[in-house]
Amino acid sequence: MYSIVRTFVVFAVVICGFQNALKAQEDRFNKEKDLLLGHFDCKTDVDDLHTVAAFKSLMLQPDYTSIKYHAVAGTYGEQEGLYVPPNSLFKMAFGNNWTDAHKDFEKAVAKVNKLVKKTLDNGGRVWIAEAGQSDFSAALMKAVAKEDPRLSLKDHFHIVQHSDWNEKVTNPQALEYVKNKATYHKIPDGNAVGNGTPGFRSETFTDWDHHINNPDLLKLWEHAIELGLQYNGVEGRYNNEAVAKGGVDFSDLSEVCWLLGIENIKDANKFFNLFLTKN
Repeated sequence: MYSIVRTFVVFAVVICGFQNALKAQEDRFNKEKDLLLGHFDCKTDVDDLHTVAAFKSLMLQPDYTSIKYHAVAGTYGEQEGLYVPPNSLFKMAFGNNWTDAHKDFEKAVAKVNKLVKKTLDNGGRVWIAEAGQSDFSAALMKAVAKEDPRLSLKDHFHIVQHSDWNEKVTNPQALEYVKNKATYHKIPDGNAVGNGTPGFRSETFTDWDHHINNPDLLKLWEHAIELGLQYNGVEGRYNNEAVAKGGVDFSDLSEVCWLLGIENIKDANKFFNLFLTKN
C-alpha cells in the first residue's frame, strides 16, 4: 500500500511540474502569434541607443527572425532633461518599422493601435518591453479599450519593466492604469549582474567592436556608440559613466531577454559572444 501511495505522489509531482512548465511557457512570448513592442523613451539617458542596436542584433538571430515586432521612439514620461535624437539610428536599425512618438504622440498611438488590432484579431497578445516609462503604453491600451470595451486587457497585454526609476518618472495615473489593467511583470534591474536577469551595463567592456563579425551590425553599433558619446551628459542630459568610459549600456534589453526566456545570459560580454561573434 505504501509503495502505491508513494508512486501516486511521485506521479502527481511530475504532472504538477509538467503543468507548471507549460504555464511558464504560456506566460512568455509566443513567437508564432504575439507582437513585441519596444518602447524607447530616449530621454535623457543615451542607454536606449545601445539598446536599439542590441535589440536589432537579437531580432536578426535565426531563432527570432520570425518575431513580429515594432519599435517606438519618444515614449518618455515626466522626467526632466533633453531628448536624445535617435532618428538616424532608428532608421538604420528598423527601416520603416518604427514610430516617432516624440514628433506626434497621438498620431503614434493611432498607428501602433492598428498593429495591435491586427495581432489581437489573429489571436495573439501584445508584449511591451519598456525601455523607459509607461505613459505611451497607457495611452495605447486606452485607445484599444475605447474601440473594444469588452476586451480583457489583462489577458492580451503584457508589460515588462525592470527599472524603479522608470516607474518613478511615469505619470502616476498612467502607471496605476498599466499595473491594474495589463499583466505587469516587474523583473530585476538590467543594470546589475547576477540578480536573475542579464546585466548589460559595463564600463569595462570597451572592445565591443572586436566581437562583431557582421559588417552591417558593426555599422549599426558604431553609430549607436557615436550618438551615445555625442549626447551623453551634454546640455544637462544624464551622464552615463559606462558610456563615457567607452563601455556599453543596453540594460533595457534585459526585458526582451526575459520575455523570450533567455534571461540566463550573464552580461554584455556573453551577449556579444552568443549573438554577434561567429565561431
